[in-house]
Amino acid sequence: MRLTIVIYLFLITASFGQSEEIAKDYFIRGEFDKALISYQKLLKKNPRNYNHVSRIVEIHQQLEEYDKAEILLLERIEKTRQPLLLVELGYNYALKGNIIKAEEYYSQAINSIKENANYAYGIAQSFEKHSLLDEAIAVYELAMKTNPKFNFNIQVARLYGEQGKIEEMFNGYMNFIQQNRNYVNNAKRSISGFISEDGQNENNKLLRKTLLKKIQSQPDILWNELLSWLFIQQRDYNKAFSQEKAIYKREQESLQRMVDLALITINENEVVTAKNILNYIIENSQETGMVLEAHKQLLDIDTKTLEPKEFNRIDNSYNELFKKFGKFNQTLSLQIAYAHFLAFYRNDTEKATTFLKESLRLRLSKLEEGKVKLELGDILALQEKFNEALIYYTQVQRNIKNSTLAQEARFKIAKTSYYKGDFDWAESQLKILKSSTSQLIANDALDLKLLISDNKFEDSLQTALRKYAKADLLAFQNRKDEAIAKLDDVLTGHKGETIEDQALFMQAKLYESKKQYESAAANYQKIITNYREDILADDALYYLAELYSKYLAQPEKAKPLYEQIIFDYQDSIYFVEARKAFRALRGDAIN
Repeated sequence: MRLTIVIYLFLITASFGQSEEIAKDYFIRGEFDKALISYQKLLKKNPRNYNHVSRIVEIHQQLEEYDKAEILLLERIEKTRQPLLLVELGYNYALKGNIIKAEEYYSQAINSIKENANYAYGIAQSFEKHSLLDEAIAVYELAMKTNPKFNFNIQVARLYGEQGKIEEMFNGYMNFIQQNRNYVNNAKRSISGFISEDGQNENNKLLRKTLLKKIQSQPDILWNELLSWLFIQQRDYNKAFSQEKAIYKREQESLQRMVDLALITINENEVVTAKNILNYIIENSQETGMVLEAHKQLLDIDTKTLEPKEFNRIDNSYNELFKKFGKFNQTLSLQIAYAHFLAFYRNDTEKATTFLKESLRLRLSKLEEGKVKLELGDILALQEKFNEALIYYTQVQRNIKNSTLAQEARFKIAKTSYYKGDFDWAESQLKILKSSTSQLIANDALDLKLLISDNKFEDSLQTALRKYAKADLLAFQNRKDEAIAKLDDVLTGHKGETIEDQALFMQAKLYESKKQYESAAANYQKIITNYREDILADDALYYLAELYSKYLAQPEKAKPLYEQIIFDYQDSIYFVEARKAFRALRGDAIN
């Protein structure tokens, strides 16, 4: 008996759901007469369902049967006293052309909040549905005034944004997150659509003004953090640094925010600001690990930016740090960096190898040991002692299975095999790495695999690919001029072969690293002109646009290149950045 009842109830529910779907389908297709009959049947079965009432009213309005809609609404208001129906009745009068009567009912709906603020969200949504944004804002604001426990500031901010009232929108978001700190990142995402990288943009100025007012009238570290965030969006890193110093002086808790800003400036190649921030961390941090990392980053910047005649000073700085902090596990990262400096910049591979083998004598964890062995493998690959390098990489891969470091070791095994011309073995390793948990390793593996598979069948001796791999090795060895010359050999001796665009691209990146921007631009242009349908076309477009806008002071040439990515390469990884850069160059108003 019980089973029979359950089946019966299930069939009724299924039938009801099916009827609702049929009614909805009629409405969507514009068959309003049929939809009306269906919804009226549904309402008869469920008289309390507001959605059915709303849909019947909407159908009457579509059929211009405003009087019928009015009668239904008046009946429902009499029975249910639902104030949001006052909005629908007012809108119905507006459709009839009676604006005065419409405003009267709108006012009644808004004033009902004074009696019961719990209706606020539903009434505001009804106003929004009919694009009555001022009225919706009035509802939310009255509700917050009536019951201070309510916080509709984020809804108010969104509506002001839709109206283009930017300053009011910013104030709304600030008021909301002041009471809901957990929503700061959500607010940033919403605000970011209204500002740009241009600090002189009107919206940027308004946000800055809003935050400065908050700092003066309601001192709170939150406003300094948001102001720092705004300056970072504008790439005004010195001003962001000033805000972070103000935050630290008030908190005196952690310099992690300062570390994050330092890493941003390093990535953006803002060398002077990066060094200032790192020095501030060294002077103020009580955490040895943070101080050591700041020193390491400073030395890395100096290594990459100073002339070789300054290398003795860098060498001395490393040794002073080892004298002060010792050669223990805590300085292992610094030890690896020093060995890399010795091998790749001072060409003293013997000293670098001896130094790292001393590091291996420390009581290291498997992970720490793996990091040292990876660097040892790199130094051996630098010396073209490929088989010995492979031994170290293989040890790391086997000893720390399923770790990111093991995947990195496998990639280095593939790269080393590629350097020595063992393309089949390299390709077999790269196939495995395509599904790496590290997106960066997976992407690098895919790029190298495509390079090999696209070019290894060009000729039986794989001459062009071998030359290209040699150029790649020379670049790894920091022998940039020789790498460029080897790529010239590829480009002249293998013109028209599939490897040509790859050779042009690698050579362009080498020219860029040497600040030979005109030569790099010429290479990118050749790829765009001759390899429009190939995989590197969007890369060439993006990097050429970046050269014109950032280094060659020709933003007008950059604009059409960004635009081409937007329209012709919508799946490109550069699409978002290209769109942002294009809008900034065009001077779009952000709204």
